[in-house]
Amino acid sequence: MNVSRTFLAGGIALSSVVLLSGTAFAHVSVQPQGEAAKGGYATVNIKVPNERDNASTVKLEVNFPLDHPLASVMPQPVPGWKAEVTKSKLDKPLELHGKKINEAVSKVTWTADGSKIGPGQFQQFPLSLGRLPEDTDELVLKAIQTYDNKEVVRWIEEQKEGAEEPENPAPVLKLSAASEDHHGGAAPSASAETDEKAGHDDKTAGHQETASASSTTDTTARVLGVIGILAGVAGVAFGVLAGRRRSA
Repeated sequence: MNVSRTFLAGGIALSSVVLLSGTAFAHVSVQPQGEAAKGGYATVNIKVPNERDNASTVKLEVNFPLDHPLASVMPQPVPGWKAEVTKSKLDKPLELHGKKINEAVSKVTWTADGSKIGPGQFQQFPLSLGRLPEDTDELVLKAIQTYDNKEVVRWIEEQKEGAEEPENPAPVLKLSAASEDHHGGAAPSASAETDEKAGHDDKTAGHQETASASSTTDTTARVLGVIGILAGVAGVAFGVLAGRRRSA
């Protein structure tokens, strides 16, 4: 009986951990592809998991902060979904590539158009963002998820320092330090330089081996030539001696 109770308690504890873990990782989130550097450009994925067992996600709305505006937000086409970009006027114009921009993207909405996110599934919605602000370490992208049973989940709660994670946290894009080229590109790695040097060394060694082989071939040809000449001379001498013996 004690053994059965132990197994039962362990099973309940394990189920609780699994359920809590699933809940913790089932938030709408934003994930950069590579680096999202201040002042640069980045491609990010809005990851949307379906949290319901009896409903499918059919709409997603992602809002962009106008206190740190982005001049360019371009959605990548996703099969089965229709994307709509909404812009709003800015109180303070942005300057980008020498031009003043009076409006910025405030919202992108994806609506199911022949597809949906079913139970136990997730969908990623890629976005190209730029130019990223330089006066903040993060962008809070509040999201609203709508299910086909009319349920709406608002992922809009901001994380407060020192507090526990809210029930419906807003997706947050962390920005890294500005890069020199403002494009978020990484510098060549030491391993790449090493590989390049190794390739150069291999080519040099290959040339040396080729030159060595060529030299060896030339030497062999010369030796054979000398041997041929000596053989010819020996043949002529033998012929002369044979002729003299016959005459005698």
